[in-house]
Amino acid sequence: QVQLVESGGGLVQAGGSLRLSCAASGRTFTSYAMGWFRQAPGKEREFVAAIKWTGGSTFYADSVKGRFTISRDNAKNTVYLQMNSLKPEDTAVYYCTTNPPPWGPGDYWGQGTQVTVSS
Repeated sequence: QVQLVESGGGLVQAGGSLRLSCAASGRTFTSYAMGWFRQAPGKEREFVAAIKWTGGSTFYADSVKGRFTISRDNAKNTVYLQMNSLKPEDTAVYYCTTNPPPWGPGDYWGQGTQVTVSS
């Protein structure tokens, strides 16, 4: 079992920045690729970013490339999502997951953290 707890969400104006954190506990954190998804009201949950357990490979949705950066600190069992140049369409609940695409479908999930970007 892996427990994931997201934090760092909030309300920000368009063009602003936020950094999300996902703290993992339970099974060995370094065994997992980690990723972020998001779900806006009335929409399907969508992939945002992923990072391999070594941190050497990262993947991004086209909609966030160049604006978001995923990173991890295995010593702290934490994965981060730095979000810059935020847009109103980034408004969503952001979820942390283990074993994300392209390596898997997403196994364990956190409870989510709300990000709201005002125009």
